[in-house]
Amino acid sequence: MKKIIFLLIFLILTPGFVFGKDYVIGGGDSLQIAVWGSPELSSGVAVRPDGKISIAAVGDIKAAGLTPLELADVLEKEMSKVVKTPIVTVIVTTWTNSEVFVFGNGVSGGARKLTKETTLLEFLIQLGDFQGADLEKAYIVRDKKIIKTNFHKLYINGDYNDDIVLEPNDMLFIPDNFEKGIKVMGAVKVPTTMRYRVGLTILDVILAAGGFTEFAKKNDVLIIRNVEGKEIRTTARVKDIMNGEISGNIKIMPGDFILVKESFF
Repeated sequence: MKKIIFLLIFLILTPGFVFGKDYVIGGGDSLQIAVWGSPELSSGVAVRPDGKISIAAVGDIKAAGLTPLELADVLEKEMSKVVKTPIVTVIVTTWTNSEVFVFGNGVSGGARKLTKETTLLEFLIQLGDFQGADLEKAYIVRDKKIIKTNFHKLYINGDYNDDIVLEPNDMLFIPDNFEKGIKVMGAVKVPTTMRYRVGLTILDVILAAGGFTEFAKKNDVLIIRNVEGKEIRTTARVKDIMNGEISGNIKIMPGDFILVKESFF
C-alpha cells in the first residue's frame, strides 16, 4: 500500500512524465528514480550507451532491456543493502528505444522514433502531407493483428474519440489513393489523372487539366461515378459555372471519371 501511495504522489508531482508499463528501457533513455524516504538516493539519470545507470551508494546498474517495473525491483534489492525496506519507483521521462514503422505508398515509409507517449493524431501531424494518401484504407498492425482502421475520421474530420496511443513496434500501413484518382479525358488541353482531395469540384478539375480546348462542349461535361457498383452519370454546365452560377459547381468524389465532349459545329 505504501508503494502505491508513493507512486501516486510521485506521478502527481512529476510534470510531463512518460510511463510505459511494457516499455523496454534502452540506451539514451532518461529516467527518474524516486526512493521513498531517501531523497539522497532519488535522482534523474540517463541510460548510458552500455545500458547502465549510476546510482549513489549503489553504483552501476544494468537498466537496458528491463521494463521500469523490473528495474525498480532490481534497485530495491540493491538498495536494501544500504536502506531498510526501500520503495523505488522508476519513471521513463524520455524515450529513445521506441519505434513505429510506416509503410505503403501514401507517405514516405520507414522507422520513426517516439520520444514520448504519442497518440495517432500527434504522429500523423508529424508525418505531414497526405494529399497522395488514402486515409480511409489505412490501418495499424500490433502484434501481427490489425487493431485500428480508417484514419480519415480522426485526421480529416477531427473525431478525437477515434484517437489511440501508439505503442513501440506498431506498424502503420498508409496506401496511396491512386485508385481514387480523378480521370479527365476528352476536350481538355491536358488529359490527365489527378489525385483526389477533399473539397475538389468540377471547375477545379477542368482548370487543373489546363482548361477546355476550342471545340469543347462546356455545358455538357459528363461526370461518371460508381456508387455501390452502379454507374451514375451527371452532366455539369461548366460554362455557366464560369459565368457565376456556382450552385452547379458539383463536388467531385474519389474515382470519378470526367469526360468533356466535343462539338465541331
